[in-house]
Amino acid sequence: MIILAIDTSCDETSAAVTKGQMVIANVVYSQVLVHQKWGGVVPSLAKRGHEERIDWVIDSTLKKAKITKKDLDYVAVTYGPGLAIALEVGINKAKEIASEFDKKLIAVNHMEGHLYSSFVQNSRGNPKRDWQFPYLGLLVSGGHTELVLFSSHVEYQILGETRDDAAGESLDKAARMLGFGYPGGPVIEKLAKEAQNVDQYHFPRPMVKINNLEFSFSGLKTSFLYYLQKLSDQEKIKNLRFLASSYQEAVFDTLVYKTNQAIKKTGVKRMLMGGGVAVNARLRQKVRALVRTSGGSIYFPPFSYLNFDNAAMIGVAAYYRAKIGLIVQSADEFDRVPRLSLLQSTKN
Repeated sequence: MIILAIDTSCDETSAAVTKGQMVIANVVYSQVLVHQKWGGVVPSLAKRGHEERIDWVIDSTLKKAKITKKDLDYVAVTYGPGLAIALEVGINKAKEIASEFDKKLIAVNHMEGHLYSSFVQNSRGNPKRDWQFPYLGLLVSGGHTELVLFSSHVEYQILGETRDDAAGESLDKAARMLGFGYPGGPVIEKLAKEAQNVDQYHFPRPMVKINNLEFSFSGLKTSFLYYLQKLSDQEKIKNLRFLASSYQEAVFDTLVYKTNQAIKKTGVKRMLMGGGVAVNARLRQKVRALVRTSGGSIYFPPFSYLNFDNAAMIGVAAYYRAKIGLIVQSADEFDRVPRLSLLQSTKN
């Protein structure tokens, strides 16, 4: 089953050729330098960037895979969640290829791709991992923070999600308050590491006293802003590393606390982790410590599928959707769903 997968959900244009869980080729073009000067992703610029690069990205991917569009069995594409006008670029291109070469379309939820990213294999079929459902998935990205019970292929239950800012977005905004640009998460991580991840300021851990698995980071962000407003510029500069470290600890302690509650409530100790924030070494360290304490296990995706949004994970998710016949029935009616949830995607 040879699949061409396409992802244009935000500011990376990506295409991949997959066979089952194996990634034969994967190409990502990042627009981060375009958006840096604006302090965040500008939708109109993202759309233009996708339109300018998508043909090159797809052609490069097929060339690396040493195949043509005629060799494909399916075309898969992310249809949500994400930026609406960015998503439509990938969807329109997928429709065009599927129509021209008479291929079937597979619609994939971007967050579903993140769940499957831990099982992505290289072209030699490594690493070899057996599925042992159920899994508890922690998805942490710039736009999403979710705890998901992954009970079988394409079967999900959302246990908890953010009510406002996602964890990654919260870190980016904290970096901006400290005077840094976009993306801010990596800057926060670097400063926190220099401070040896010390929690000097003990900012609030939001919603840990509430008996549910929901997240909320807007209050923490506001608390951080008010604290910074009390400091002089000299004090901010002097304590920059410790401010960043304390804020990061508050975000990650909250994630770990809620994940621990999910383990206790579900009894599921096998974990998956995905999303761009999962590349953070401190977060991985904390989650690994939790898993060891609970007697469980955890899979992380390879770093190459964490640093950027990518089509490789979309291709792997598409394979399992195709296996059970979840394909697009009408290309004419197929469209983007910017606020798509995992539960909606199971009904596609």
